[in-house]
Amino acid sequence: MSREDFETAVGEGLDLIPPELARHIDNVVVLVEDDPPADAGDADLLGLYEGTPLTERGEWWAAGSLPDRITIYRNPTLRFCESVDEVAEEVAVTVIHEIAHHFGIDDARLHALGWG
Repeated sequence: MSREDFETAVGEGLDLIPPELARHIDNVVVLVEDDPPADAGDADLLGLYEGTPLTERGEWWAAGSLPDRITIYRNPTLRFCESVDEVAEEVAVTVIHEIAHHFGIDDARLHALGWG
């Protein structure tokens, strides 16, 4: 899958977020990278949320805060999946998983909900 097609799949994953939830996403940038950084410790990492979840933001937060970052990793996803349809599905799950972190939902809860 080309990078352009992968980026389209990420956009389609974002489009799955219900509007009533999407309007609460605040100061987040979604990026596509080919591979996780070497210091991430997991070459098979599909996505990463870096930032301050909404549930932890106080009055101090807005003063000069950089956007939270959600990065979706292309190569691990392509290695994990066997078809274009499977890539699209996995990207959607990963995008939703990382957005959930922005809302303060941790990995244990996401796994319990089937979004692990």
